[in-house]
Amino acid sequence: MSKNIIEKTIEAPAEALEYGIESGQKLAHNLSSGSYGQPIKKAKDYWYLLGPGLTTGASDDDPSGIATYSQAGAQTGFGFLWTALFTFPLMAVIQEACARIGLVTGRGLASNIRLHFGKRTLYWSTILLFAANTFNIGADIGAMANATQLVFNLNTTLLVIGTTLFILLLQIFTPYVRYAKYLKWLALVLIAYIASAILAKPHWSSVISGTFVPHISFTKSNLILLCAVLGTTITPYLFFWQTSQEVEEQIAQGKLTIAERRGSNKEAVKKMRIDVWSGMFFSNLVMFFIIAACASVLFSHGITHIDTAAQAAKALRPFAGSASYYLFAAGIVGMGLLAIPVLAGSSAYAISESLGKRQGLNSKLKQGYAFYGVVIISMLVGLGINFLGINPIKALIYSAVANGIVAPIILVQIMLLARNQKVMGEWKNGKLSGAFGWILVGLMSFSGVAAIYSLF
Repeated sequence: MSKNIIEKTIEAPAEALEYGIESGQKLAHNLSSGSYGQPIKKAKDYWYLLGPGLTTGASDDDPSGIATYSQAGAQTGFGFLWTALFTFPLMAVIQEACARIGLVTGRGLASNIRLHFGKRTLYWSTILLFAANTFNIGADIGAMANATQLVFNLNTTLLVIGTTLFILLLQIFTPYVRYAKYLKWLALVLIAYIASAILAKPHWSSVISGTFVPHISFTKSNLILLCAVLGTTITPYLFFWQTSQEVEEQIAQGKLTIAERRGSNKEAVKKMRIDVWSGMFFSNLVMFFIIAACASVLFSHGITHIDTAAQAAKALRPFAGSASYYLFAAGIVGMGLLAIPVLAGSSAYAISESLGKRQGLNSKLKQGYAFYGVVIISMLVGLGINFLGINPIKALIYSAVANGIVAPIILVQIMLLARNQKVMGEWKNGKLSGAFGWILVGLMSFSGVAAIYSLF
């Protein structure tokens, strides 16, 4: 009896969200019979195409990423806007490669690495990935609590514990199909940052100049900031999550065995590409507007140092008004709810697959002890970081260093898998996507060295 009550309580938010979605769909259906029916139908069809790509892209703008982009705007003004334009194709190409690997092989990324490159490299990579993600989870939980306190005067301890338990129980007890819808709709919270930037009233001529004319100052602080932007935008947890979500979607369609999932077709690949490139465009668009908002308000008023996303929201208020302040704060909380499950889930996919187990969000608790065990440990250790006196900025530095070490290794393996004729068949990487991928390997290797250098 008590178990049923707990499960219903945990599932209540997702059920409420699903009710909202169904109501929205009914409204769209009613509107479609009017003169605006065709555009609405097209928009509806496009929305249904989106899935893992949108969720993955949106999760990249987590509270830690928001803090990094805020610092870029505060420190350099509009000088770093070009990075959003620069990282978009690189990010999209590598995430598409990950998605194709999942679609064609029917396996997650860690399973493919284990099969084709052996266990040793994979074990070290997953340990570093787990460490990086856990530090990031800790920082994001703290950022969500701080952002909530900007609006409601609540106890910090209760906030971090309540946030952790809510996200953890939601992951474990909500069915995958419903949970995927929840994450997809939650991605729309990012629109708050676009609105916040518009309310900040930036000088659009400066915005255009900063977007298309790269400004690079070869000082130590600017180079480290550039590497931080690269590191928080193109990060290993996205690779594992993207691949595994493509597999989860196939399992949800009834393809339960690897043999049933192996191979793909033009229609599936086309839908995947629309999804992935849309998600990465949305992610980089939001990155662009966060930098623009902080550049137009903070940099112009001499506020050039931002440590946390909540601090950025607080600094915006006197100059951009309460609306921008509340939108920024709401975005931090919303994106934490999206990104933290992705961080914990990517660690769980990587470790459970490294151990040779095919477990994931489609598995019930009894069928996925390894997967959910990693999720629970990640969340609880992340929670503990907030009580150990570890500075959240230091936690992010440690995360950046771990990511800096593992990202180039994983990227090389992704590129080798994506171009392997035996693995990918007709869906192997083309020359252009291969070139972009190897450029990214070089950039992330440089970024990793810089992240380690920043410690000294």
